[in-house]
Amino acid sequence: MTAGLILAAGKSSRMGSPKALLDYRGETFLDNLTGLFSGFCDPVIVVVGHEAGRIRAGVRHPERALFAENTAYESGQLSSMQCGLRMVPESSAGVLFTLVDHPNVQPGTIAGLLAAPNAPLAIPRYRGRRGHPIFFNRKLMDDFLALSPDSQARQVVNRHADAVCFVDVNDPGILDDVDDAAAYSRLLETA
Repeated sequence: MTAGLILAAGKSSRMGSPKALLDYRGETFLDNLTGLFSGFCDPVIVVVGHEAGRIRAGVRHPERALFAENTAYESGQLSSMQCGLRMVPESSAGVLFTLVDHPNVQPGTIAGLLAAPNAPLAIPRYRGRRGHPIFFNRKLMDDFLALSPDSQARQVVNRHADAVCFVDVNDPGILDDVDDAAAYSRLLETA
């Protein structure tokens, strides 16, 4: 099985309110992603931090995910990723990973990533541009967990660049990184 990992711990300072709770197609960003991931992953792990109680209370389908709270979320995204990876069961062969601000990914993209050849990393690509989510196999979990707090997850990706399997998809949603009100407006216009 593949575990799903969704990071929703940041301050969403450019947005002004938790991105996990933004509405998209009648669901929150987080409910949308947990619904998508739960069709392919078991378990789906959501890491919360800033306003953790508010986010958990705003989730309409809490049964779709396991929640981890990163009390050190101000240390950065890597600390949240590592917090979630510590909850991945031993039986999981790999992890499907994304940030909560990428709510517009299509199911076919997930299926394509999980069907990729036995590469350590699978990254979706739309018209030559990389996006989210990404898949990595269990062997790379230790590499992510071993990074120092001042590191970035992309160091592991760069270290294994020759082994990355790019999965070309017809899904512009992999590029939808909703960091501020303008990006959110653009997302809603295309919905």
